[in-house]
Amino acid sequence: MDIFTLLGYIGAIIIGVVLGLIGGGGSIITVPIFVYLLGINPVMATAYSLFVVGSTALVGTIRNLPKKQVDVKTGAVFAIPALLAVYLTRKFLVPAIPNELFTISNFTVSKELGIMVFFALIMLLAAISMIRNKRKDEGVETEISYNYPMILLEGALVGLLTGIVGAGGGFLIIPALVLLAKLPMKKAVATSLMIIAVKSLIGFIGDVENLSIDWAFLLSFTTLSIVGIFLGIYMNKFINGKKLKSAFGWFVLLMGIYIILKELSI
Repeated sequence: MDIFTLLGYIGAIIIGVVLGLIGGGGSIITVPIFVYLLGINPVMATAYSLFVVGSTALVGTIRNLPKKQVDVKTGAVFAIPALLAVYLTRKFLVPAIPNELFTISNFTVSKELGIMVFFALIMLLAAISMIRNKRKDEGVETEISYNYPMILLEGALVGLLTGIVGAGGGFLIIPALVLLAKLPMKKAVATSLMIIAVKSLIGFIGDVENLSIDWAFLLSFTTLSIVGIFLGIYMNKFINGKKLKSAFGWFVLLMGIYIILKELSI
């Protein structure tokens, strides 16, 4: 096992630790780990990311259900358009993207380059959301109301983004649940995990039909990530998650900038 492969598997644990500590964000580093440390092409990396993210979020959902933190009805309302969008994106849109998108002078923008740059831009948005980190963790229960048109639109948009870049999209889902469904923050975070689990795993089904999956590798990587979740949950007792979220946001910001510079060879 070379050093990059070893770092990749260590990265699997870190993904889970971050998810366990701050309830999100870990999935945003999954694709870079697959691409830059393990040498997996971006299309396959986004597919693998969907499985890892979906499985880890599922573990978090199962953990939260007995605590009654998951609003299943709200999750279903949001998840239906999201899972339809992510499945259709992985099944039809991603395979339909041409290998060469366009050419500027002598510089050709390939499908893989386009995916990585788009992913980096999503990373920058996620980083800004984590750095600002101004949402209060309110435990006050309010009457849940649904802005159905906006929930359907937001769900479809998140599903589309998840399908293209393979990230969970928690930084988009949580604000939507708070603003559009009036969920308190703790329930929004827990319900977000359920939505991420459902749409990511459904999206991955579209990949199973199109790609040749290395199940031995994928299951071993996912297992390490799940171990990391429980480590993160334990560490959460001793570490200020809000401060860590902001610090991790800066890390994601730098990584997003690095990916853009590397892919464009600036």
